[in-house]
Amino acid sequence: MAKRYFTLDEANSLLPFMQGELSFMQMKRSDFLRAYKELQVIKQQPQAKTSQLDETIFKLECSMEFMQLEIQLHLDAIHAKGIQVKDIDIGLIDFPALIDGAEVLLCWKQGEPSISHYHGLYDGFSGRKPL
Repeated sequence: MAKRYFTLDEANSLLPFMQGELSFMQMKRSDFLRAYKELQVIKQQPQAKTSQLDETIFKLECSMEFMQLEIQLHLDAIHAKGIQVKDIDIGLIDFPALIDGAEVLLCWKQGEPSISHYHGLYDGFSGRKPL
């Protein structure tokens, strides 16, 4: 697949979509962590294994696996559009772009009203520069 480059307008037009995707993945990740903690508590119980306890563990593990699959499907769909998810928790998203012929990443952080920064391919968030 050829690498896609976004204009600033194209990338900004995708922010509502990305906000929805991030919110969904953040919610699923939170649900996953809650289920993981619950599973750890159950597994630490000193009581003898029972079929009811085994069933509870099985249901939690299945639920957690499904949550992981849901998140991965959403990430795959985002990546197929050429968008890079850098951090789900804080909502860091990069859009490959060209500025004066140089390959850069338009950088957006969840909560920002629009894309106003970019950075080099290897600079990361700390190397952000205003557009």
